[in-house]
Amino acid sequence: MIHKKQWTPLIIAILLGTCIGLGTLLIQEKNKLADTSYTSSVKKAAPSVVNIYTQTASPNSILERNNNPHTINLGSGVIMSKSGYILTNYHVVQNASHIVVGLHDDRQAEARLIGSDPATDLAVLKIDLPNLTPIELGNSQTIQVGDKILAIGNPFGIGQTVTAGIISAKARNSIGLHSYENFLQTDAAINPGNSGGALVNLKGQLIGISSAIYSSTGGSQGIGFATPVNDALKVMSQLIKYGKVTRSYLGMDAKKVNKQLAKSLSLPVDHGLLVSHVIQQSPADKAGIEVGDIIVKINNTPSTNPFETRQRIANMKPGSVISLLGIRGLQSYQANIKLEKQPVMQHLIN
Repeated sequence: MIHKKQWTPLIIAILLGTCIGLGTLLIQEKNKLADTSYTSSVKKAAPSVVNIYTQTASPNSILERNNNPHTINLGSGVIMSKSGYILTNYHVVQNASHIVVGLHDDRQAEARLIGSDPATDLAVLKIDLPNLTPIELGNSQTIQVGDKILAIGNPFGIGQTVTAGIISAKARNSIGLHSYENFLQTDAAINPGNSGGALVNLKGQLIGISSAIYSSTGGSQGIGFATPVNDALKVMSQLIKYGKVTRSYLGMDAKKVNKQLAKSLSLPVDHGLLVSHVIQQSPADKAGIEVGDIIVKINNTPSTNPFETRQRIANMKPGSVISLLGIRGLQSYQANIKLEKQPVMQHLIN
């Protein structure tokens, strides 16, 4: 027989067990819902994704006899701040004479171009409207291959559309689309009009700006690319502050050295970067770098990837001095090189 004094702890134990059981069930149901629906992610991110319509005057419009000598282009963008800054692709607004932004709540506004960066295919617009919903930012550094993601944009101008997929690969940098590439690759359907739209994680946080598709037909074939949000934010910051992006450069072209290349060319090492071209009067040229040299380290960090090395150099301030370790013939050498401002649309890798 249970005495009255024993009832209180027993009741507390029963209630506690019930709460734990209900909590476990709720978590299980929430996880089950996350596996079957992306509703919460879409509701969170969708209001921050806009449709972009640009009008471009035809270069032959004076000679044309039709009544509409303009081309209407379609794209997407992402609201980055309550003050109205929008991140999109450069090619979406390239040569635009008129830009209109359509919001998720059906409002429209004319936009002005703050700045663009063709090297990364990014641009920043500004609209002046109240009650904007900026997107929540994620971290593209922590995302992993295999993570589920969503792409939100305006494919073919039919209106805001959501597609789902995974991160197929990271750090794609030899596609040949832009001068500076560090793409996230996804199998989420990305079609014409998605450009400049959002790639988000399942928390509804921005992890990338949809940029391009790899296709022979112009439609989605399961290979899409997006600029990581961490990279895009650096570009956006400079565009807002200066209207352009300033980068450093060395002024040389190089190829990755591997065992096969080292064996075929009888190179003294099987790692590093083999210099194949040097621009006259560039920082590399002034420092005495020659074709055939092998760059082993820059600032004591091994240089094994020409694209990563180029990105590192570009992110440094013009005027910075780097320490370069190279090999010429069978002799190693060290050079201190003062970086300079990169000329417009410089295509060499460093």
